[in-house]
Amino acid sequence: MSIHIVALGSECPGGARPGEEAMGQGQLQGGLLWSYLGHGAVAGGPEESSLSNSAFMEYTSRVFGDVTVVVQDCPSWDPLDSDWAGVRSVLEQADILVIKYSVNDKLAFQQVRNGYAPRLRPLLHHWGMPVILVAVGARLNDEGPPCTCPLCASDWSSCVPHSEGLQLSRDLGATYLELPSLNHVFVSRYFGSVLEYFMIQCLKQKANDRPEKRRGNKLNEPRPPHLEQPARLPPIRVEESSFSQDLQWLLERGVQFADVAFYAGDSGKELGWGHAAVLCAVSPYFRQLLLGPKARERPISRCVCRGDGRGDGGPPSLLSTWDGGLGKEDGLRPDGHLAGRLSRLVVKDPLLCLCLWETLMFLYRVFVCLWFWCDPGAWEWEHLQEAMGEKLNNSLAVAQLMDRIRSFLGRDKGPRDTPNARAAQLGPQSLVNLFNSPLYSDVIFMVQGNVLPAHRAVLVARCDVMAAMFSGKYAEARSRVVPIHGVSSDTFLSFLEYLYTDTCCPASVLQAMAVLVCAEMYQVKRLQHLCEVCVCAYLQSMPSRELASTGISVIRLLRRAKCHNAEQLYVWLLHFIANNYLIFSHKPDFLELSEEEREQVERLRWPSRGYLQELSEYQQRRRKLKKSRCLVM
Repeated sequence: MSIHIVALGSECPGGARPGEEAMGQGQLQGGLLWSYLGHGAVAGGPEESSLSNSAFMEYTSRVFGDVTVVVQDCPSWDPLDSDWAGVRSVLEQADILVIKYSVNDKLAFQQVRNGYAPRLRPLLHHWGMPVILVAVGARLNDEGPPCTCPLCASDWSSCVPHSEGLQLSRDLGATYLELPSLNHVFVSRYFGSVLEYFMIQCLKQKANDRPEKRRGNKLNEPRPPHLEQPARLPPIRVEESSFSQDLQWLLERGVQFADVAFYAGDSGKELGWGHAAVLCAVSPYFRQLLLGPKARERPISRCVCRGDGRGDGGPPSLLSTWDGGLGKEDGLRPDGHLAGRLSRLVVKDPLLCLCLWETLMFLYRVFVCLWFWCDPGAWEWEHLQEAMGEKLNNSLAVAQLMDRIRSFLGRDKGPRDTPNARAAQLGPQSLVNLFNSPLYSDVIFMVQGNVLPAHRAVLVARCDVMAAMFSGKYAEARSRVVPIHGVSSDTFLSFLEYLYTDTCCPASVLQAMAVLVCAEMYQVKRLQHLCEVCVCAYLQSMPSRELASTGISVIRLLRRAKCHNAEQLYVWLLHFIANNYLIFSHKPDFLELSEEEREQVERLRWPSRGYLQELSEYQQRRRKLKKSRCLVM
């Protein structure tokens, strides 16, 4: 067998540019392919072909013992202009194409990239032959020794950068190599290993294309039946997260569950409501104001300020507490619902009074950003500045108010601070403590004797059933302790974790199904679909042997999925049972399938009945043929 390699281009700087004479045979013997073939290479005369300039130099050698390698090397690109048809006929016969260039000859590289590569690209993609693009030479550096770093930009004006060579290889679908020199190490180990890989692939392909020489008695052997691939399992679709919209709704329409009220300092008019869990999680200023160590030692006064910002290093006082602040039990509201501890804050700054709603909207958006461990970007600040500009119509007042809002967040400067400084000032100090923590909590769930603290504001914003439970005429709306029945504490804790973090990571299939049932009970569709994805992922990751011996009943999972309205999981499990028919059909609970389900599984089963019948007939013919051979012998 033989392998035909065609090489184009010159690996020497300044040699055989378009329009110049080709290199002689002496120079060619120092080239890349000649160096790889070594002393076994035998040079022949110019190929007798239709090429008028005879630019292709031919030489042969042997590799792998008895494989002949025929190399046709053309260091000049002129034949592609003078005799394109002849060059194309040579390329059609090639098994491997090698394109060479020097990294120190940028003009020749640009001519190849812009002029000749577009002509070769469609042919190479059509033929599908392997292509190797080789960059030879060390990039020159006037300030010191040659630089071989592909990221060095000191010589981009005179040398070919690594990125341009890599982009050309992608356009041609080629394998890209860089050889600093043509010594034995780079030629044999790097270039030689890649070239030998492609030569082995070519030999395998030629061996498969050759007709097999079989004995006469093997021609009559029966062919095994063809087994089709199993049907693809249907995908599970999950809705996009509504976490940000839920918390935005909490500010806009969650007044009923607010525990912080804002009043104007001059008129005493109510300005808005907020939620202590959100405000304290976002702002160290609100944490100090609402939950400071001296919260219960303040004198009861209409306008008592918690410090002037000098002694404790905090920002100037923009707000003050009213009627003792946090710690006053307000009992039932006029609508009959439990208000809990209501903090009344007096807004002393007139600019903040005018733009309090925009400020609260910004703080709630910052809360969403911090929840996902990211810092509010410049867009959030620009949006806040535009909203305040439309309301105040005074750039100086807007700048002053922006500085005061930065003091809420513990910032001294705008959003152009360094990332490390922002992380230090705005780190999510309270976010990790909100879930399953009594901090700011106003409701307690009793599940199997376990106490699970939570926050009504978060629950109402994230779950419609809990919003109805805490806002309707139910006992839960008037009680701080809410008992939960029919759900284990671990399952309900996972459910609460999703409401707080928007993520769900059950540890097993059974736990995922339990959380799915809880999500269906509270009508949280996205959590239900996430649990469906987890169940599918766990089952699909099991190997066949484990699937056959596991104690998990997939048929019962199917029953539970149908019972709890998990339609996507129900359809997926039917296809999963059909794709693993030989495993599940031998289990006792397979008989629990309904007649309609069994018909669907039989219709989708893999392997099919037809294939098993053909396989049985094939095995019978093989046994008969084997017996007949034994009788002949």
